[in-house]
Amino acid sequence: MQLSRKVLRTVAAPAVAVLVAGGCAPGTTPGETSPTATPPKTGTAAPLPTRPLELETAYEQVIKRVLPSIVQITTGEALGSGIVYDTDGHILTNAHVVGAATDFQVTLATGGKPRKARLVSSYPPGDLAIIQVENKNGLTPATFGRSANLKVGQIVLAMGNPLGFSGSVTQGIVSALGRTVTGERHAGGGAATIASAIQTSAPINPGNSGGALVDLSGQVIGIPTLAAVDPNQGTAPGLGFAIPSDTATDIARQIIRYGRVVNSHRAALGVRVGTAVDATGNPVGVAVGSVSPGGGAAKAGIRPGDVIVKVNGTPTPTAGALSQILATLKPGDKAQVELTQPDGTRSTVTVVLSELPAGG
Repeated sequence: MQLSRKVLRTVAAPAVAVLVAGGCAPGTTPGETSPTATPPKTGTAAPLPTRPLELETAYEQVIKRVLPSIVQITTGEALGSGIVYDTDGHILTNAHVVGAATDFQVTLATGGKPRKARLVSSYPPGDLAIIQVENKNGLTPATFGRSANLKVGQIVLAMGNPLGFSGSVTQGIVSALGRTVTGERHAGGGAATIASAIQTSAPINPGNSGGALVDLSGQVIGIPTLAAVDPNQGTAPGLGFAIPSDTATDIARQIIRYGRVVNSHRAALGVRVGTAVDATGNPVGVAVGSVSPGGGAAKAGIRPGDVIVKVNGTPTPTAGALSQILATLKPGDKAQVELTQPDGTRSTVTVVLSELPAGG
């Protein structure tokens, strides 16, 4: 399944009113009235259960608390969402939202004139970026929770600016955890691979990217980033993905402190690659274009011209497939890499994985 930032909206189930039915009170005969009976009020709706009202109140409180922290980010070519990270004017968003731009207009969900902002740093491999607004007055930083504590089935709300509708909110649940997904290539960087992504049924529409996925305590637990698209059937409703808050806040802290990402925590083979195809144009593996001197691949004997066909027994027909496998591993892990040499022979080597550089 291919991933895109285009999604379908889901439609909430209609509310059903429960009516009280009239009838004879117990212990009476037809035509008689019990002295204690109260005539029914035909057509009057019964009181709603308290549980839905409590949930509705929780939604209202979360939205009231978090929405002031959501901003709309506008570049010359695109529109997306962001989250106020601190009172110094730092805004956390997706790298694909900022693209290749360095200057932006930021509008708060609560209104007011657009504020000028500049790029601090973008990290395309993880699809995260930090920008900073010049006017810091009145900013409301969001509260970030621990995505490590999430459980499947939790109710979540997605807040952002889908299709330019500022301050929109959708709801759903955490559908799955620990997904590894790869998005489209975008300006300013290649296709990002997100490890340990949060899968959610909360609709993520174009413009939601970079916004907030929040739990019912009002804590940001993810950054809505991708939605699933089937190449043959189009957008897949209820299949959205968010970057975990633990990952997002780690990258944000590094960028704010150092001006760049200094520790990606992600594994790398130490090669630059592209997808290899056969005579009919079908992908058959990952062609090695260059090898980093002294890296794990070089030490294992991988050379330019080799084609990587499997890692740890899993086929790697494309560069994206290789990225997804590596995203599940850590620097220092050993990986069994199956290769096809230029002369057609096959071999398997053991590579000690290095750390993915901040630049990709």
